[in-house]
Formats: sequence, structure tokens, C-alpha cells
Amino acid sequence: MEQRLRITEIFLSLQGESRSVGLPTVFVRLTGCPLRCQYCDTAYAFHGGEYQSLAAVLEHVAGFETTRVCVTGGEPLAQKACLPLLAALCDAGYEVSLETSGALPVDGVDVRVVKVVDLKTPGSGESARNLYENLLLLTDQDQIKFVICDRADYDWAKQCISEYGLAARCEILFSPSHQQVPARELADWIVADRLPVRFQLQLHKYLWGDERAR
Repeated sequence: MEQRLRITEIFLSLQGESRSVGLPTVFVRLTGCPLRCQYCDTAYAFHGGEYQSLAAVLEHVAGFETTRVCVTGGEPLAQKACLPLLAALCDAGYEVSLETSGALPVDGVDVRVVKVVDLKTPGSGESARNLYENLLLLTDQDQIKFVICDRADYDWAKQCISEYGLAARCEILFSPSHQQVPARELADWIVADRLPVRFQLQLHKYLWGDERAR
């Protein structure tokens, strides 16, 4: 049987975060997520969506005529067909990234895909779901993101960096949770500690606010 995926939306926008921030990117947002982070801004992707064949998704993506594709959610790895989708996008010649919570195994992800793993801090309310074995599978093409809600989250993230040797493994991203910790305050903490991380803001929040349509 042909692979099918439950899709919330497919759209073209600028990448709002990660190493490719600001670059035109097609987003394939899969429906469903087993987590309920307190700051989630894509709760509309928890339910609903429409089933599409893998071929239909690839055709839709091709219509945007751009080279970068980001598969996101929800939690995209919650759908088994996510893995063949990622491989098919790579086979088609796209630069593919995956935005995942890290609460599900990433060992089956095609090696050509850039994994952006959002390790959940205590402030998210979902840190108990982290699969720390995923961190050992990250390489220098991958990225790990910490969304910082308060100083306790920052200190926790610093401990994770040290404990798992993350600075030598992959790029590290620190983001202030929108409207929870002042961006300047987080920047000052990073500078004071000379922390080997990339500070980032969610570009799309400043361009389009909380609008879903980009």
C-alpha cells in the first residue's frame, strides 16, 4: 500500500530559526503530537489535518520551486510515514531538515537529514519525555535547541551541555521562550558565561506574530 501522511499544512515561508534562519523554505507540517509543552504555538496541529499520499506531498512541495524543506509538526516522528517522507525528499535533491522534540527515537532518520532536536527543559513541562540516547546520535550537521523559560532552565541546559559533551557534538541553539524570559536577559547570561551556543530569536514571531498564514 502507498504511504500516507496526515498533513496539517504545507506552505512556503522564511525559516524562522535554526542555522538556516531567514532562508526561503517549504514547511511540511504533520498532524499530531504526544507532548503538551506549556509554550506550544502550534496546538492547531494536534488534531485534524488531511491524509495525503507521499506522492501528493512531494508534488505539492515541488510546486514551490525552492531547494529547502523543513518537516515539522506537531511531532513529525509520531507518524511512521515520516521516515520514508524524509528519505524521498532527500532523494529528490532537497536540503531537508527535521524539527523534532527528541521525545521519539531519531535513529531511523535518513543520514542526509539535518536533525534539529528540541530538548525539553523543565519549564516546558515535558522534560520527563526526553530520550537522552538521541543526543549520542547527533553529528556536526545537526542542531540541538533549548527553549529557555527562566534561569532554572538556563542552568539546567548548561548542565546538559557539560554532561553530554554537546559543544563537541553538534551546534547548540538557545531561544528565549516568547514573552516568558526577556531576550536581552538570556543574551546577557550567555555572554557572561561565554557559553558555546548560538542565541536565536524566532524570526517569524517578529515578522508575523502568532498568525498561522505566512
